[in-house]
Amino acid sequence: MDNAGEADGFHPDLPGADMRARPGLRHVRAGELDSGTAQSGGGMRRFAAISGELAGSRRIWMGETRVAPGTASSAHHHGESETAIYVVSGHPEFAYVDDSEGEPHEKRAKAGPGDYIYVPPYVAHREENPDPDEEAVVVIARSTQEPVVVNLPSLFHDDDSGSVT
Repeated sequence: MDNAGEADGFHPDLPGADMRARPGLRHVRAGELDSGTAQSGGGMRRFAAISGELAGSRRIWMGETRVAPGTASSAHHHGESETAIYVVSGHPEFAYVDDSEGEPHEKRAKAGPGDYIYVPPYVAHREENPDPDEEAVVVIARSTQEPVVVNLPSLFHDDDSGSVT
C-alpha cells in the first residue's frame, strides 16, 4: 500500500507549509552563552543560548540558569511565556502561590537532577537554592523568543505590572 503523502505521528505532512530547505543549524558553544539577559537577582544568573541574536530563532528562547548556593531569586513571572525547566545539577526549589483551595498559600516544588518543572504564563514564582555548598544549574526553554522577566514585590502580588527586565 502506498502511504506517500499521508500524515503520520512522526512525519506529518503540512498542507500549504513552505517545505523548502532552511539555513543550516546553529551550534552555540558553551563559551558563547550570553549573560546579557533579564535577571531576577539574588545570586541567580541567566545565560541565553538559543535566541534571535545568538541563533536566529524566531519563536523560542533557551538558556541556562545558575543559582548560587544559599540564594534565591526575587519573585517574578514570565508574562505570556510558558517556561520549561530541566534540572542539570543541584537541588533547586521553586516557590509559587497556589489558590486552588480558595485561599492563596505558598507551595514548593523540590527538584533534583533529571527533574522537569513547568511554569505556566503569568505564574508568580521564585527559584531557590537552599544548599549551602552546591550551585544549582538548570536549562530553561521558553515559548517566547526572548526571556521576559517581570519582577514582583512578592509572590502574592496579584498585579502583573512589576518591573520588566
